[in-house]
Amino acid sequence: MKIAILSRNPALYSTKRLMEACTSRGHEVIVINPLRAYMNITSLQPQAFSQGEILSNIDAVIPRIGASITFYGCALLRQFEMMNVLALNSSTAIKKSRDKLHCLQLLSTQGIDLPITGFAHSPDDIPNLIQMVGGAPLVIKLLEGTQGLGVVLCENQKAAESVLQSFMKLKHHMMVQEYIKEAEGADIRCFVIGGKVIAAMKRQAEPGEFRSNLHCGGAAEHVKITSQERAIAIKATKVLGLQVAGVDILRSNRGPLVMEVNSSPGLEGIENIAQQDIASLIIQFLENRFAHHRKVKITE
Repeated sequence: MKIAILSRNPALYSTKRLMEACTSRGHEVIVINPLRAYMNITSLQPQAFSQGEILSNIDAVIPRIGASITFYGCALLRQFEMMNVLALNSSTAIKKSRDKLHCLQLLSTQGIDLPITGFAHSPDDIPNLIQMVGGAPLVIKLLEGTQGLGVVLCENQKAAESVLQSFMKLKHHMMVQEYIKEAEGADIRCFVIGGKVIAAMKRQAEPGEFRSNLHCGGAAEHVKITSQERAIAIKATKVLGLQVAGVDILRSNRGPLVMEVNSSPGLEGIENIAQQDIASLIIQFLENRFAHHRKVKITE
């Protein structure tokens, strides 16, 4: 296959590992900076270009699109889909997962347990919003945030009201969630490929911090997940239509709660902890998908 990886930085660990896996399995691989690609949207002749060259004969594309370029990245990915190029994760699935509020709404309609989450527009509703999630302490999350950025723990009612009022004045969209104290600053990252959890790790926030993201200084270790945690991680990816994803789960007194679903999960932490060649598992899954994709295309 000729595989294109959509990534702004070929030097990133995840991008490098995917390139290595493609090459070791006998595929041609190219890295395309999505912000330097452009599209020709013509009736029945969709085309994509990069630096003056047409992007042709590509069999499959692996999107490693950063959250800050979701709109353009998904537009480019959609263009490839129109060109009948197989996408590891579809543009539609990525957009569902990146809209944090929409993501939780979709998960909730399918009975997936979540932290109690509130969303409001008017400052007049702040007291009711805080009460709805069980009062302080509570967590406020910017909908545009990523890697733990834009996440605030408010220890008391006054702090929560102040932060919410400030964000609303700045026209930022945010959601309010109950604080799961018993999780003790830890979460479970389940790495899902093709409807199977192939690895999991526990991420623990550093002392004095409640965000367990590795980008925020959290530490990771191997963890054995329960059958319930495995089932909820798989169900979450299926609801969103994702083939490859990282599902973040909190362990609460009422059972596992899905906190977030990441459509472009990093490989470094999970590969090091699980001691698995996850990049190659992704490419192997893509190969199987492409074989089916090609068979369907031939029979049409």
